[in-house]
Amino acid sequence: MSQVTMDSSPRHVTIRRHGPILRLTHWINALAWVFLLMSGLQIFNAHPALYWGRQSNFAHPFLSMTASDRDPTRGITWIAGHPFDTTGWFGVSNDANGQPNERGFPRFVTWPSEQDLATGRRWHFFFAWLFVINGFAYLLSGIISRHLVRDLWPSWSDIRDIPRSVFEHVRLRFPRERHYNVLQKLAYVSAALIALPLMVLTGLTMSPGMDAAFPWLLEVFGGRQSARSIHFITATFLVLFVFVHVVMVLISGVINNMRSMITGRYVIEEEAHDPPR
Repeated sequence: MSQVTMDSSPRHVTIRRHGPILRLTHWINALAWVFLLMSGLQIFNAHPALYWGRQSNFAHPFLSMTASDRDPTRGITWIAGHPFDTTGWFGVSNDANGQPNERGFPRFVTWPSEQDLATGRRWHFFFAWLFVINGFAYLLSGIISRHLVRDLWPSWSDIRDIPRSVFEHVRLRFPRERHYNVLQKLAYVSAALIALPLMVLTGLTMSPGMDAAFPWLLEVFGGRQSARSIHFITATFLVLFVFVHVVMVLISGVINNMRSMITGRYVIEEEAHDPPR
């Protein structure tokens, strides 16, 4: 009697994971985000301190970056009244001539690099509107194609799968699957549907013209200074999101991930079974 054998070794299959609109909006977002961040830090450097409420309380910021009163070459970052020496990064960093200079964020992470509030605001507003328009295009495309619900919105089975997915990520095991895992879905939903809208609304709240047209914005966020602080915190969360996103792309298969976001083609692993003979 002949014995039937089954070949269950994984086989590689190429699928179309990302459509053209999603890929285009992704790269426009990446470009806009870089300039938004760098120009935003340029604007922050004009007054590197954050407050809560409607007005600035210069004596009690909850976050500030400044030079030490005793040593102007030392940078001090104050968080909730606690000082931290951040010389070279925050508070004091070298200028174009290599000399220590009082400055919130260093020149190599701001756009433009030298302190220029007016130019920084122009760059920020231009890319902010590009970011918003591009975001609406992505949202509309995702609704029409059902990408947001089908691929990004976590189901109850996804929620139950959180412990297993966390365990797999801790072990640095990233199976190539047709759909996003639950941690990816939660990260993308929190960024796209919570953090980004919050950042846009708080940005609008800081505009006197928008406040005149929509005075309820100030009431929602508790004043312009609170909106500025929330804007900064939300941007920090998005920086962490982008950092983790890039790290995951690198360690889970940079060629496969980049190819999927450039050409749309993504290679997955499926169990192969030979038919019985």
